[in-house]
Amino acid sequence: MTTPDVTDADAIEADPTEWWRTAVIYQVYPRSFADLDGDGTGDLAGITARLDHVAALGADAVWLSPFYPSPQADGGYDVADYREVDPRYGTLADADALLARAHDLGLRVIADLVPNHCSDQHVLFRAALAAAPGSPERGMFHFRDGRGGHGDLPPNDWQSMFEGPAWTRVTEPDGTPGQWYLHLFAPEQPDWNWDDPRVHREFETTLRFWLDRGVDGFRVDVCDAIVKAPGLPDWPHATHGVVEPVDGVMPPMWDQEGIHAVFREWRRILDEYAGQRILCAEAWLPPERAARIVRSDEMHQAFNFAYLSLPWDATAIRANVDTSIAANDAVGAPTTWVLSNHDVMRHASRFGYDGPVELEAGVGVDDPQPDRATGLRRARAATLLMLGLPGSAYLYQGEELGLPEVTTLPDAVRQDPMWERSGHRIRGRDGCRVPIPWTSDGPSFGFSSAADTWLPQPADFGGYAVAAQEGDETSTLAMYRRALAVRRRSDLGSGTLRWHDTGSAAVLAWSNGRVTVVGNLGSEPVRLPAGEAVLGGDVLVESVPGAFVDGVLAVDAAVWLTTEPARTT
Repeated sequence: MTTPDVTDADAIEADPTEWWRTAVIYQVYPRSFADLDGDGTGDLAGITARLDHVAALGADAVWLSPFYPSPQADGGYDVADYREVDPRYGTLADADALLARAHDLGLRVIADLVPNHCSDQHVLFRAALAAAPGSPERGMFHFRDGRGGHGDLPPNDWQSMFEGPAWTRVTEPDGTPGQWYLHLFAPEQPDWNWDDPRVHREFETTLRFWLDRGVDGFRVDVCDAIVKAPGLPDWPHATHGVVEPVDGVMPPMWDQEGIHAVFREWRRILDEYAGQRILCAEAWLPPERAARIVRSDEMHQAFNFAYLSLPWDATAIRANVDTSIAANDAVGAPTTWVLSNHDVMRHASRFGYDGPVELEAGVGVDDPQPDRATGLRRARAATLLMLGLPGSAYLYQGEELGLPEVTTLPDAVRQDPMWERSGHRIRGRDGCRVPIPWTSDGPSFGFSSAADTWLPQPADFGGYAVAAQEGDETSTLAMYRRALAVRRRSDLGSGTLRWHDTGSAAVLAWSNGRVTVVGNLGSEPVRLPAGEAVLGGDVLVESVPGAFVDGVLAVDAAVWLTTEPARTT
C-alpha cells in the first residue's frame, strides 16, 4: 500500500497551531498587483499567476483588498455585492482558482470584510432610498430627519473622514427634499446600522459564503466604527489619525462598547470551521484600546497603527513596543506590526522626510519631496526592526522592492475621493496604489500587456522591478527574503523580547531568542558594546551591505546578529 502525497493545502487544514500569532501576511491590492487580461487593471487571474513570488518571499498568507463588485468611489471599499467578484477582476471561478493555488503553495488567503458601510448601489440601500421614512428598509442604515425649521441642516455635526459633512440629504420618491443618511466616508458609502438584527444576518451570510469557499479569514475594515453611540450626539472634535478619548470619552462614532458583541458573534462563526480561520481588525486606536478587540473570544489580530504612525525616532519606537506588547500580553494576544498599506504613504518615502508626515494626505509634484536615498535606507532598517519583534507582521505589495510613493502623479488622474472632497487640497492615497513593476522594461513593466494602466507608473519604476533585483544579493528584495527566512528558522514571531543597553539613546537593541536585533537611528555611526548584549555575534541579516563592520553600526541601519559570540577564523 502506498501513502498518498500530503499537499501544502492538506497541511494548512490539519495545522493545529495558532499560525496567526507569528504569521507574516502579504497584502495584495488587486487593482495594482498583476493584470492578466490586458485591460490595465489588475485581476484575480493575475494574482494567481504571481503567487509564486509571495511564496518565494517567505510569507505565510496573502490578504486581498476588496475584489467585490464596486463603482470604485473609494477604491473598492464601496461594496455593491459582498458575495460576488467584480467583472473587472474576474469571476467566482477565478477566486476559487486563486484559493486553490495559494493553498497548494502553502499560503493562506485573507479576504477583506467591509462592515461599516456599503456602496450606494447596493441592492439594500437602493431599496432604502425607494422606501418611506421609518420603513424597515431604511432601518438597516442611519436615516434621520434634518435639523432646522425645514430639516435642511444635517442631523448632527459629524464630519466625513473624506472631508465635509458626514450626512447627505436624499430626494424622496415623490420628489421632495427628504431625510439624511450617515456616511463616515464618501457619500457613496452609506453606513450600515448595526442596531438592526437584519444587518447581523446579512453579514453572517457573507462570512459563511467565503468561509465555505475556503477563505482563511478576514481583515475587517473600519471595524471600530460599526456601532455608534445612542442618539448620535454631536462631537466637535477631530477624529482623524489614531483615535483617542477626549476628557475620557471616546468619539461617538468610534470604539463603542457594542462592537465587542459583534466581534464575538463573528468569532463563534469562524470557530466552527477547521484550519484556524482568523479575524484581523483595522482600528486606528492606541494600543491599550486596540488590545480590547483581541481578547480571547473576539478578533485574533489588530493592526498596530500607533507603531505605523511613528517618526524615525528610537525613543518613540521603544515606548510603543513596550506599551503594545504589555497591552496585548495582558489579553493573551500577539502584537500585529505593520509599516505600510494601501492607505498610507509608503515607508520608503515617509522616512525620507525629517519630522512627521500626514500619512494619508499624499504628495504632489509641487510639494516638498522626500529624500529617496535616505527614505529607502531607513525603510530597510525599519523593516528589519519590525520583523525582529515578537508577534505577527503585515507587508504591503511592493515594499519588498523598496518602492517609493509615487509623488509625480498628474492631478488629473487622481481617483482618491479625498482629492475632490477636499476641494483639491488633499491629494490622498493614490501614490501608494500605483501598479507595481515586475520587469525592467516592456509595457507597464510587466504589470500588464497594456501600456496604459489605471494609474500611470513613473518612468523609473523599471529599476525597482522584481526582475531587476533577482540575483542581486544587495537588493531590497534579497534583504526581505533573507530576513523572512531567518525569522521563520529562528521563530522570532514567538520569541520574547529582552532589551539591551547600548549606551546610546539613538540605538535600539534587543534579543529575541537566538537573535539580537540592533538599529541605529542616530546621526553618527555607533560602536556597539560587547558583553551582556552579546553584540559581537555573527551577522545574520544587514539592512544594507556593510551596515555592521568591526563592531560599528552605520547610520540609519539595522542588523540581526546571533546571540553567540562571533566566530573567529
